[in-house]
Amino acid sequence: MAIILITNTLSFSLLNIISSFIAFCGMALGCVLFNKIGMTRRTHLPLFLYICFIFSFYTENLDIGISMALFTNSILLFFLTDENPKLRDNSYFFIGNILAVNFIFMPTTWTLFLFIIIHIIGNSEKKILLNIFRLILGIGIVFFGYFCLMYILGFDEFNWDYIPFISNQIISDFSALYALVPILFFCVLAILDHFINFNKKSPANKYKYAFILIFLLAQCLTLVFYMGHSYEYFLLVILPISIILSRFLRFLNKPWLQEVGLWIIVFSCLLFKFRFLLADFIL
Repeated sequence: MAIILITNTLSFSLLNIISSFIAFCGMALGCVLFNKIGMTRRTHLPLFLYICFIFSFYTENLDIGISMALFTNSILLFFLTDENPKLRDNSYFFIGNILAVNFIFMPTTWTLFLFIIIHIIGNSEKKILLNIFRLILGIGIVFFGYFCLMYILGFDEFNWDYIPFISNQIISDFSALYALVPILFFCVLAILDHFINFNKKSPANKYKYAFILIFLLAQCLTLVFYMGHSYEYFLLVILPISIILSRFLRFLNKPWLQEVGLWIIVFSCLLFKFRFLLADFIL
């Protein structure tokens, strides 16, 4: 990841350097989250897949909104996966602050708000309304401060780009994504396998897997509505997908199947990364 950061800063653009540094911090924190979430049994496989996906989807001139989303998503997961319920309850005000900052940089991440609401309803028991109030209060304070600052700076007209309308550029040409079909197929198999063996899972694993799936669903909504041909959006889903795929590969009953599955994923990432070079070579 450090190599990616250094390569992206060689353009000597201040915005690129800032964007790369923020993205690097978010991805580095994502590496820490593998052990914190506790679904990978401290193996190196999810980290290896995570780095493969970063290499595949990271691009030069990465939008600072996506960089900030990577960073804030990692912080959100860091708080939400904490095993201390009191700390989680007390962090919803701060989580609201993070959501608001994330929205200011990248309004298309509004789907995370739905994820947090579902998480509060599923985990707060008798404090649902209180925690929702904390969340909304945290969001409101950041927005109020932001609007006041913009007004002082002379920006007194509302920017309609902050209203998250569904994009009219929803992807219709999937030819560039054909290389990722094996990864999608493995993800579907992994989720089906989880529910087929659902009764064999421990309550803790059931909860954590549901948490990861809901987070992945929220991010997938952003991809479907707003990605278009900006494939760096895939960086938003690489953390949950790395966990899901690593668990799927680990539970395959034959070692050679695990090896084949892993190398199929690696080659899919390489094909997607170098798809334009391959197309020019073939033509």
